[in-house]
Amino acid sequence: MEIALIQFRPEIGKPEANIAKLDELFTQTGSARLIVLPELASTGYNFTGFDEAYACSEELSDSRFIDFLALKAKEKQAHIISGINERVGDKLYNASVLVDGNGVLAKYHKIHLFMNEKHLFQPGEGDLPVLDIGECKVGMLICFDYLFPEVWRAEAMRGADIICHPSNLITLNAHRSVPGLSIQNRVFIATANRTGTERGLWFSGQSFITSPSGEVLAMGTADQDEVITAELDVALARSKFINPINHVFNDRRPDLYDRL
Repeated sequence: MEIALIQFRPEIGKPEANIAKLDELFTQTGSARLIVLPELASTGYNFTGFDEAYACSEELSDSRFIDFLALKAKEKQAHIISGINERVGDKLYNASVLVDGNGVLAKYHKIHLFMNEKHLFQPGEGDLPVLDIGECKVGMLICFDYLFPEVWRAEAMRGADIICHPSNLITLNAHRSVPGLSIQNRVFIATANRTGTERGLWFSGQSFITSPSGEVLAMGTADQDEVITAELDVALARSKFINPINHVFNDRRPDLYDRL
């Protein structure tokens, strides 16, 4: 199975401009059947406050950005995962959506909010969807979730072969820790990061894909708009044995962990 990550620099508060950038980059995704975009790909990230974030947010049921993703999914015969600035009534969520040619199949609201996100977005309430898209089972997490191993284990134990990780990373800490999460859970992880500097905040780029053995299969540059692709052998994520005896799930001792 081929996967593609689209790495780019969104323009803050300009969904139409971001759609135009992405439209061009989608031409480079080839035959990928799963395409992953960064966190808040629709709007950019470093808002001055809630009012600015709200002004460029969208309800999923009435979203030009979602319509665009569904059109691309239909054209490419692919599934797409992207971050989006989601409006629900008078609240905002830092969300990730799984889209096919008919629209949104599932969404995830970021649980672990980072710094100023806490002033803009509501935290997710814990729904961790894992969907079978035919070639594989896909889970979603977002950026700062990389610091909390519990959610990765939960999605892996729900059957995820690939956990897609839209991100706006400002350090390289995830580049160090995510390969370990792949090893611990025997899953592929696809981290689609953004690039550029936005109102003084620098983003680290270098989108990457890791295998169940922790190998980095592909990585982007630090500062270029580009598409990163890799071929995945999904069967590697279906075996949770790390040797003929040890199994990453069966060897757990949850009966003891609560005592620690």
